[in-house]
Amino acid sequence: MYEYIKGIITENTPTYVSIETGGMGYMINISLNTFEALQNCKGEVKLLLHEVIREDSWTLYGFFTSKERELFRLLIGVSGVGPSTASLILSSISPADLESTILSGDHTRLKGVKGIGAKTAQRIIVDLKDKIKPSEASASLPPTLIGGTNEIYEEALAALTALGFPRPQSQKALRRIFDADPAIKVETAIKQALAMM
Repeated sequence: MYEYIKGIITENTPTYVSIETGGMGYMINISLNTFEALQNCKGEVKLLLHEVIREDSWTLYGFFTSKERELFRLLIGVSGVGPSTASLILSSISPADLESTILSGDHTRLKGVKGIGAKTAQRIIVDLKDKIKPSEASASLPPTLIGGTNEIYEEALAALTALGFPRPQSQKALRRIFDADPAIKVETAIKQALAMM
């Protein structure tokens, strides 16, 4: 099993990053939290990895912090929660907020994530409540503006469709968000859209 990868980012999107190392490029799925953290990285970066091997696919998931990877691994250990759903949860709720959501038993917050029903939300809380140790919320790194509004809108739209949301529904949500705040950051726009879906 791979532990981490260290290399140069050749492509960075809200749902995946490409890292070149040793003459090879690796496509690694990431959450919005890791995407935000990578905005401030220059040169060589290091991502912690989790690999998922199935008959028809071999997929890498990357994490900027060990806390996020730990939560991802706990989530995929819950019946009914696969890697894609766990990644979506970590894109919708920050690691610190997810910990407090589970510890407080707030299944309504978890139900707000696409693909998480009432039973799955309750199962996550029941299964993980005793496995999560309260920790101090780490200060999140400030996101960097990626470009003009159109570029940010397109990047947010691409991320939502990559996460499985229908394009028309995503466009409608993003239009409302950008009408309210044309200078919004891409990460914030995606998170607001996820909450509206």
